[in-house]
Amino acid sequence: MGLEEHMMFLEKMSQLIMSALPKAKHSSLFNDFVESEFFLIDGDSLLATCICEKSLKQGQQLHFFYVIECYLMDLISKGGQFAIVFFKDAEYAYFSFPELLPLRTAFILHLQHNTTIDVQTEFSGCLSQGWKSFLEDSYPYYLMVADEGLNHLQTQLFNFLIIQSWSIKINVVLSSGQTSNILRLYAYLMPSTCTNQTFFKENKKKIENAYKILIKQLQECRILALESLFGNLKWKHMMDEACETISLLKQLWPEGSDIRRVLCVSSCSLSLRMYHHFLENRNKTISDQNTDIQEMESNCLNMMQEMEDLCKLHCLSVVFLLHSPLSQRACARFITSHWAKNIQTFLKMKKWCEYFILSNINIFEFWNLNLIHLCDLSDELLLKNIAFYYENENVEGLHLNLGDVIMKDYEHLWNTVSKLVRKFSVGKPFPLRTTKLSFLEKSPSPIKDTSKENIPNLGFIPMSCELVDKFVGDILKDLPFLKSDDPVVTSLVKQKEFDELVHWHSHRPLSDDYDRTKCQFDEKSRDPRFLRSVQKYHVFQRFYGSSLESVSPKVVVTQAVKPKSNFSVPKNKKAHETKAEIITRENKKRLFAKEEQKEEEKWNALSFSIEEEMKENLNSGIKNLEDFLKSCKSNSVKFRVEMVALTACLKAWKEQCRGKGESTKDLSIAVQMMKRIHSLMERYPELLQEADQQLIARCLKYLGFDELTSSLYPTQVVGDDIKEKKMDKYSVGMGPVRFQLQYMGHYLIRDERKDPDPRVQDFIPDTWQRELLDVVDNNESAVIVAPTSSGKTYASYYCMEKVLKESNEGVVVYVAPTKALVNQVAATVHSRFTKNLPNGEALCGVFTRDYRHDALNCQVLITVPACFEILLLSPHRQAWVKRIRYVIFDEVHCLGGEIGAEVWEHLLVMIRCPFLALSATISNPEHLTEWLQSVKHYWKQEDNTTGKNRNAGYCASSHKDHFRMKESYKVRLVLYGERYNDLEKHICSITHDDIYFDHFHPCAALTTDHIEKYGFPSDLTLSPRETIQLYDTMFQFWESWPRAQELDPEKSIHCKNKIVIKKLDARKYEESLKAELTSWIKNGHAEEAKMVLRNLSPDSVFSSGNTVKMFPLLVEKLRKMEKLPALFFLFNLGDVEERALSVRTSLEQKQAEKRSLKADKEAHDVTNKLRKVKKSIEKQKTIDEKSHKNPRKMDQRLIHEAEHTNLLRTLEKNLEIPQECTYANQKAIDTETLQMVFDRVKSTRKGEQLKALARRGIGYHHSSLNFKEKQLVEILFRKGFIRVVTATGTLALGINMPCKSVVFAQNSVYLDALNYRQMSGRAGRRGQDLMGDVYFFDIPLPKIGKLIKSNVPELRGQFPLSITLVLRLMLLASKGDDPEDAKAKVLSVLKHSLLSFKQPRVTEMLKLYFLFSLQFLMKQGYLDQEGKLMGFAGLVSHLHYHEPSNLVFVSFLVKGLFRNLCQPTKKDSKHFSQDVMEKLVLVLANLFGRRLLPAKFQDTTLKFYQSKVFLEDLPEDFNDALHEYNMNVTKDFASFLLSVSKLADMKQEYQLPLSKINFTGKECEDSQLVSHLMNCKEGRVAISPFACLSGNSDGDLFQPNTPNHVILRTIGINHTQAPVLWSKIFDNQGRRMPLNAYALDFYKHGSLTGLVQDNRMNEGTAYELLKDFALTIRSISVSLRELCENEDDNVVLAFEQLSETFFEKLNQV
Repeated sequence: MGLEEHMMFLEKMSQLIMSALPKAKHSSLFNDFVESEFFLIDGDSLLATCICEKSLKQGQQLHFFYVIECYLMDLISKGGQFAIVFFKDAEYAYFSFPELLPLRTAFILHLQHNTTIDVQTEFSGCLSQGWKSFLEDSYPYYLMVADEGLNHLQTQLFNFLIIQSWSIKINVVLSSGQTSNILRLYAYLMPSTCTNQTFFKENKKKIENAYKILIKQLQECRILALESLFGNLKWKHMMDEACETISLLKQLWPEGSDIRRVLCVSSCSLSLRMYHHFLENRNKTISDQNTDIQEMESNCLNMMQEMEDLCKLHCLSVVFLLHSPLSQRACARFITSHWAKNIQTFLKMKKWCEYFILSNINIFEFWNLNLIHLCDLSDELLLKNIAFYYENENVEGLHLNLGDVIMKDYEHLWNTVSKLVRKFSVGKPFPLRTTKLSFLEKSPSPIKDTSKENIPNLGFIPMSCELVDKFVGDILKDLPFLKSDDPVVTSLVKQKEFDELVHWHSHRPLSDDYDRTKCQFDEKSRDPRFLRSVQKYHVFQRFYGSSLESVSPKVVVTQAVKPKSNFSVPKNKKAHETKAEIITRENKKRLFAKEEQKEEEKWNALSFSIEEEMKENLNSGIKNLEDFLKSCKSNSVKFRVEMVALTACLKAWKEQCRGKGESTKDLSIAVQMMKRIHSLMERYPELLQEADQQLIARCLKYLGFDELTSSLYPTQVVGDDIKEKKMDKYSVGMGPVRFQLQYMGHYLIRDERKDPDPRVQDFIPDTWQRELLDVVDNNESAVIVAPTSSGKTYASYYCMEKVLKESNEGVVVYVAPTKALVNQVAATVHSRFTKNLPNGEALCGVFTRDYRHDALNCQVLITVPACFEILLLSPHRQAWVKRIRYVIFDEVHCLGGEIGAEVWEHLLVMIRCPFLALSATISNPEHLTEWLQSVKHYWKQEDNTTGKNRNAGYCASSHKDHFRMKESYKVRLVLYGERYNDLEKHICSITHDDIYFDHFHPCAALTTDHIEKYGFPSDLTLSPRETIQLYDTMFQFWESWPRAQELDPEKSIHCKNKIVIKKLDARKYEESLKAELTSWIKNGHAEEAKMVLRNLSPDSVFSSGNTVKMFPLLVEKLRKMEKLPALFFLFNLGDVEERALSVRTSLEQKQAEKRSLKADKEAHDVTNKLRKVKKSIEKQKTIDEKSHKNPRKMDQRLIHEAEHTNLLRTLEKNLEIPQECTYANQKAIDTETLQMVFDRVKSTRKGEQLKALARRGIGYHHSSLNFKEKQLVEILFRKGFIRVVTATGTLALGINMPCKSVVFAQNSVYLDALNYRQMSGRAGRRGQDLMGDVYFFDIPLPKIGKLIKSNVPELRGQFPLSITLVLRLMLLASKGDDPEDAKAKVLSVLKHSLLSFKQPRVTEMLKLYFLFSLQFLMKQGYLDQEGKLMGFAGLVSHLHYHEPSNLVFVSFLVKGLFRNLCQPTKKDSKHFSQDVMEKLVLVLANLFGRRLLPAKFQDTTLKFYQSKVFLEDLPEDFNDALHEYNMNVTKDFASFLLSVSKLADMKQEYQLPLSKINFTGKECEDSQLVSHLMNCKEGRVAISPFACLSGNSDGDLFQPNTPNHVILRTIGINHTQAPVLWSKIFDNQGRRMPLNAYALDFYKHGSLTGLVQDNRMNEGTAYELLKDFALTIRSISVSLRELCENEDDNVVLAFEQLSETFFEKLNQV
């Protein structure tokens, strides 16, 4: 490869990465808080990112390590599990930066010796075989790497690493552009795609060559760098010199030392020797040119002395480090001067020498070397400080002593340097300066003065507000308050002036989100058209509901509530039966007898045909027989049917065994036989006669289960007709226990209660379900954790029914996480309940951001968290809120979710009524319950103090005999862990263009270390056949296993001699094997256990084929194995659609191949004939109209119509899809219903595509679909018509779409333990499948293991407050209809955040943040000093989704900027030019459409066709106003940080966060020089002492974009909580990150395709974002219209015009 070709190829690589950058999604990296998230960090990327940190000054090593440790500690505290890798080749990139070489080496050593982090340094480069093997073994979630290095060569190294990771399907996360909050870290994720993988495969040789050339270039850089400094000394010479110095030092200091002293003396001596050599070399060169030798030698001597002076100062600075604690060093003054040019060569040389010493540190192996302070080897800023003193202040006559301790230590170090130099003598330790040379450049203000920095007045504006006193009263006494005449207080914003100026009423109460949400139907309207659409809606809802569950609707009648009867005590029926009850009982009896007779007749009619069929084909006969059993209710009939089946099975088994040899027995007949025996023995024991028992015993004998036979019936009776010898011929060849567990696992009978519960009609509830019903009956609250599809939602419907029966006023609110789930629950309620309600009242209502109906006049409201929060916080809806009797929170684990989690928290603490919180996946439910119980205690106290019933209003309106339930404050925790059906896992692998399936045993996911550390995961269960497999493997690998006999399945105490082994027996046997394996590990047999686990795991399966291309084949294979219906989970919106379409294409191709040419010709001919006949009919029609119905002509017309119908039928038949070319089950749904479902999507965006897919039995489901489109897929899938659905994770959140199989068809960072459980939980339909199957396609083995063994995340609190939330709370407190209740709710929100539960320090920090928020709101003019709302507070709180943009928007409005911008085209016109509109969109996009792109993407050379892509800055006047707003907020926030700083834990602040190295100690007091250099105590209150080392001070808090680690870390708050909006955002490397101009681009060209092509967005995501943006504009426009009384106000008109045009454009796509 020539150089030019090489350069072109590198460019091609960087373009590939560049094109992936804008598609990178800014994602949360830790969806789990568990040990599953293993990832890798490239150490050099981390170094390159942190070294560019703007608060870090060059040469400040300890601060650098603090920045790194803060970052790593943040990762660890969020649950990150990672290793850091440093490639040997990567070191070459630093030869142009010698100052970073020793830093990098110290960094690696520090991580290895002082932290527990796994550091990998053995790989030469990213293309080495060792690295590839390491990745395949460890399989990280992703690799974190930088997209830009410190120079172009390092950038290219990073590019190779990115390309190589992609090639083996490992995603890449960028180390720059990351943001973080309390729970999460967000970063740009660049997934490995097919394109990237193919690029590597196709260019493998080129990539390897290019890498070699790059490394060669880097090696040449090293040679040049060394030559310029060390002349003829080569790399090896230098290494030898360093080793020699170290060896000599070991002789001088035999007792050992610490790394700071060692590096100081060895690097000083080595660099002085090298400098001496450098001068000698230079002299030789000059002497050849015949210069004055004497002058030259004196010059050299002089230069040598100067460098000796510099080394002395260095030694002194190291002694200062040894004796000054961080508290003292943090007060050092900051010298701004740079080093003088003439000492640069020596400084470089010294850095190289430090590097050589550190690289050979291993020579110290057997010497006592303390490596703790590797992070603090030198402090260049301290050295400058000392140099400044000696060359300025000391010269001017300031003489300060060093102090004895420092003097002694310094002399010792310098004397050692002198001994190590050897070849020539260096000067004595004192005086420190013997030469006049200035080491520092002269500068006008060499010392940064932090004492004069302008810190604003720290006082708080006084408030008189009861709520504020109640929440923060305890800390107010310690805070400074401003006097009433203080300028800050007197200058509080006067809003009136603005109002009078423009005829606005900014304080006018705005309609809330509820009023503005589109109402589906006008509830008051009597217009027939409206009534018809309402009727249509209800019909559809009932149909949709019936597709969800087959429960007959219940008519609910309001009843007077009686005190609860105790259901656990059986009633003595006969004792007090009234006449009416006796009659009812007799009637029931009679009805039952009648039913029984009917069923008897039905069986008699069917029995002959079923028996005949069983003779022909046992399996299909049994299937029909089981269908009959499902519909039959009479036990006596069922018993007869079972006996018939058993006889048929025995006959079939005998015939088979007689006819065939040992090898080919079909065990499915034996399975059927045992199934019938299980059923008879377990379900109808009371009906068994002696003859029946004999038959059962005989069957068992024929299966070879002699022991069971004898336990049931004496042998001789049974065995009369068979001789013992012949018996073997019939036996199944194994014991009964093994047979049942291995072949009948999923048929085993579940332990279910037999006693009905009078509260439940449709089924017999389990014990835990009864506990839920008790909870509801007792008006208690509960947290319910049970697996998906275990029946936990039943309690919520029982709860609804209870409230509906109580009265017509009580309300149940059902809170669901997604709109899709809201629609689904609403439909279920519609189909379950009907009730006659007074006019204007409805049974069920819905409220989401998109639409609402009957929300406040219904008894069951289904809503999403944000909408329920709107109602709870609305001051004028309190009367409605008081009607709420119960709240049900579905999928409550969203409390730990990424978006909107704090809203769930607010709801749980604001409601006063009892609640049910349901989830399938919470790992710390006890903590959650305890927190919720503390909230209930608060409400109990509140109710006791106010002493009045909060429901007084509600009771008054309810009818007289209404019995008031006693309020309960108890929160119960109900846990249930058993899934109804087993899940088995399988791995799909591609070999030779075919797909193979391997069973994956769950134990294969475990390692002995994991079991020892955590035990078996609680939800890792085995199917019975997997349990047998585990026993056999254990038996195989430990020959002398002492408990082998005892745990043999046939001998096990749980299963021995049982004719009917139940699911619970199998579970107990499984538990005993797990316990035994654990004891092997703990008692010295870990090796055997390792062998067992290794043997259970499948051989390494690596898919070599193209998984995208093979996807249709996978679906086809599952169809052949009868594993459909199936859900295929993918995590990329585009892929979800593409995979579904690829399956359709494959079916169409298959059909095209099957279809004959003749068929096409026939279709063509029939179509032509049809056209002609149609014309004839139309012609005939016109003739008929003219000729007034001639009978002959009428006949003609009828003939034509008959022909038309006939031709249509022929054409339909011709075009019909053959059964093997579709996955649709045509019998599942009638044509009329199908058409009804199809009609609903005729005008939606994806409607046509979804219909075409559905006809082939395929669908896709993701968040960007319209709700009607989602419903189409959900309904048809549940009905069984669609049997293949590709979906994203949104479907996993509670949507009722059970299936036979779940396939994970794409690896992703979003596929984590929580999503895995939610998604795999869909497999196995209760009542239809006894087993669910989970398939992993294209998911690496290590990842599968992690998913199976990982715990689900713990719920942890988010930061609960925001400025706008505080404003909304104050609005409720000041304007609430019931002030007492309103204040109690607000206090509950403020006091009960999950974050501060049991954390007093966090509570105090939140109180201070609350105060900061109040101060901010007062200064901005939204609150007065009494806590009442003023100004545009309503508008700000209305746009609460968009903080801080809402605050900035209103500040622009108040400044009159929109008034200046919105000028119409002509004076009295109401129309605005395109230019004005575009500018307005530009402003709004900068506020509400902020989507950042990675900084590197700005360097792109890619061509854009329609879009501009990068959003321009705000217009100048807006930009200035924004800067002013930001500076004001920053000042306020800085003052707030200064007042919070007293909460810091200073002991921790003087410690490195990760290595916990302590920098506290006694301050050095006997040295005047130390005291002089470190006396700047002012202005360093809220800044981390580590950051102070780089000269940062409190004044820096007032600068834009101050990094978070500069602030004291233990106060738990940082700049992310400040409501600022920077117009320019910079990443960690100081590069500006552009905003994506998608909103403005779309406004200009109106094309979604343009956004996909140029802005690199996914179509669905783009559509959702645009819809949000449009809704925001509409919301603003409606608000402004309400606030302004002037009809022709330009601002209002402009926003209305914009809203209208934007929606028009959006509707067109």
